[in-house]
Amino acid sequence: MSIRTSVLAFLFGGALEAVSRLLVATRPFALFFRTLVSPTPKLFMALDRTIRYGMVGGGPGAFIGAVHRSAAALDGEMDLVAGAFSSDPEKSQDQGDSLHLDPDRVYDTYEEMADAEAERPDGIDVVSIVTPNFLHHDVARTFIDRGFHVICDKPMTTTLEDAEDLCRRVDEQDVVFCLTHNYAGYPLVKQARALVEQGRLGDLRKIVVEYPQGWLNRRLEEEGNKQASWRTDPEKAGAGALGDIGTHAEHLARYVTGLSLERMCADVGTVVEGRPVDDDASILARYEGGVRGLLHFSQISAGEENNLRLRVYGTEAGLDWRQEDPHRLTLLTDINGEAPQQIFSHGRASLADSVQPFIRTPQGHPEGFIEAFANIYRSAAHAIAAHEAGVEPEPWARDFPTVQDGAAGVHFIHTALESSEQEAWVDAAYTAPHA
Repeated sequence: MSIRTSVLAFLFGGALEAVSRLLVATRPFALFFRTLVSPTPKLFMALDRTIRYGMVGGGPGAFIGAVHRSAAALDGEMDLVAGAFSSDPEKSQDQGDSLHLDPDRVYDTYEEMADAEAERPDGIDVVSIVTPNFLHHDVARTFIDRGFHVICDKPMTTTLEDAEDLCRRVDEQDVVFCLTHNYAGYPLVKQARALVEQGRLGDLRKIVVEYPQGWLNRRLEEEGNKQASWRTDPEKAGAGALGDIGTHAEHLARYVTGLSLERMCADVGTVVEGRPVDDDASILARYEGGVRGLLHFSQISAGEENNLRLRVYGTEAGLDWRQEDPHRLTLLTDINGEAPQQIFSHGRASLADSVQPFIRTPQGHPEGFIEAFANIYRSAAHAIAAHEAGVEPEPWARDFPTVQDGAAGVHFIHTALESSEQEAWVDAAYTAPHA
């Protein structure tokens, strides 16, 4: 790893961990401040206590674990009380110590954690799974079978068989399962969805979603970069760019438009010589109703950072949203008409009612990646609280990606690989198992 890469990883990872600890330590102030400045009323949980959660993965040097912990801590409604943070027991204990957890609740294995927490009267309500992809299924299955709710990073599994197995187990055990496609948590993504539902775009014609990154433009996996090493290992990651960022792009398009894929013609490949997984893909698609689609994602696009972008075009208007400028959503009006283009900005009371519960700060006060992630966690937490209390969750608390969304993402990966191998259009329609 280069000195520059090492410094950036240390600073960024350390900053996330510091934010997570600060949010936990200052929970009363955080709740007061949010009540003071929030443009929406405080959203009360169905339980008179916080949600207790444990984490599997997210040990020393991990990136996404700190993100999940920060997101879970932001609203003061979830407490991290247990963990199996690493396959190395010593590292797991070190991580638990750094998070000030009870040493008796920092476990050597996730199996031990599931068994022990199931026996405790104050055991966890939900497990957060932030391991490399190949472990997701076994970890989720272990906790689901003991009646625990699950929050899992994407992609949900590495095989469709495992994904559908989780769908069935979730239904059988009647637990909440949330998949962290966090970009669906941005308020203006939800506004884009509302515009489509309101018919502001007319009949949909074309969907264009792109997600270029440049961080794997060279073989960082050979330079000691931990994230690159497992994400480019087919045994641990499954697919490459398709699973890492392609599933985000596919879900974002489906979430906003409400349309599922029907057919696709994919060109999936490896650009960096010697890499054993895909790092670039372009897909022509047909969605329900004949809507045309273009999906592009790449991790070898030099200079790109995290440039997820969605454009949707209809008979009356289009929309354009970019993750790197998440506070703006453009409604593209017909250039042959008289209506001007419209810019929706963050925090406005004029945004759709369905968006309001997800606005955390007034207009002009930026929200970003962690807040969007926290919106997913908050919806899941309130859904879990409602489940435990035996009541129906509020509509906004149902607004998170589910186990069926996870299966759809895994099916997308395998269909794209099949299409690319055949160099042909293939059937992409899919319905995940559901009770």
